[in-house]
Amino acid sequence: MAKLPRFSSPVEHRIVKAVCGLPPGVQRRLFGKPPTIDGQTLASEVQTLIRLAELVGSESFSVGMAASEARDHTRIEAEIACRRPPIPMARVAPIEIPGPVRSIPARLYVPGAPPGGDPTALLVYYHGGGWVVGDLETHDGVCRFLAATAGVSVLAIDYRLAPENPFPAAVEDAVASFQWAAGNAASLGADPARIAVGGDSAGGNLAAVVSVLARDAGGPRPAMQLLIYPVTDAAKDRRSRQLFAEGFLLTQQDSDFFEASYLPPGTDPTDPRVSVLRTAELGGLPSAYVATAGFDPLRDEGEAYALAMREAGVRVALRRHPGLVHSFANQTAIGRTARGAMLEAAGALRMGLAA
Repeated sequence: MAKLPRFSSPVEHRIVKAVCGLPPGVQRRLFGKPPTIDGQTLASEVQTLIRLAELVGSESFSVGMAASEARDHTRIEAEIACRRPPIPMARVAPIEIPGPVRSIPARLYVPGAPPGGDPTALLVYYHGGGWVVGDLETHDGVCRFLAATAGVSVLAIDYRLAPENPFPAAVEDAVASFQWAAGNAASLGADPARIAVGGDSAGGNLAAVVSVLARDAGGPRPAMQLLIYPVTDAAKDRRSRQLFAEGFLLTQQDSDFFEASYLPPGTDPTDPRVSVLRTAELGGLPSAYVATAGFDPLRDEGEAYALAMREAGVRVALRRHPGLVHSFANQTAIGRTARGAMLEAAGALRMGLAA
């Protein structure tokens, strides 16, 4: 099939948003019946998005792709999916956090002044991207969405990326960022007793690892974990990694590229700082909201981690969104189902950090 021509990101965003907003029946007639796999049916607007990506020749990452090229590719895709007038905030401010090697760039989102001027709840957020791609810009829309809909401030962290800075650099920056936020809550206008950690994909992995390390260190602990389709086990190919290895945006080739970039030769993939599901003891961790996507290669490991925490006595809410794919956090501007899933996550965050 001939590929469609590429347009500028604003034009492509308008096209994608319009087509993904068509009635489901029209989408099925234009792009085919969504597949049903493992008892789940793909949402019609997600099927539409995948078919559009195929028609314009959107490529998966590969082992031969340079990290800089992968990052450029990610920024373009994020611009297409997320472009819209930014959700307004009362304040958006750059922050520099002292790090173990260099200062860590961060960005503070404050949705509005709380009643009576009381300190706000705060979410320390780690972006996804396989520890290799993604930055403050690719997840600006995600952070604004969570801040506005959950009514909490969000501190987005621009941790060091692989392969230039392989494991454990991202973990070190993630831990340092949370510790700094806990120690500087007053300057952020935040309540130190209501600081959560969260993230999507690799960022969800970092949030989970920070929670374990904070517990073990005996210092400040997160009040809650918001884990959106987290990576939890890089040492085992679970069934969902095989079921959805191709055709659903995140591919097995992508995962191989990211993990090879993040883990230098000789790294043990069972290290709990990589595969947090391998942590020997999960008791005493903060309560967690874990969201997975039905058509995501990472589905099963995210759900296994949620159940393992629950078995260890942690309060966990696990929610699978059966018709969605990996990266739905970045699709709220173009997809009804993705927006609904993120509204639910924001509601869980609001409740989990309620005063």
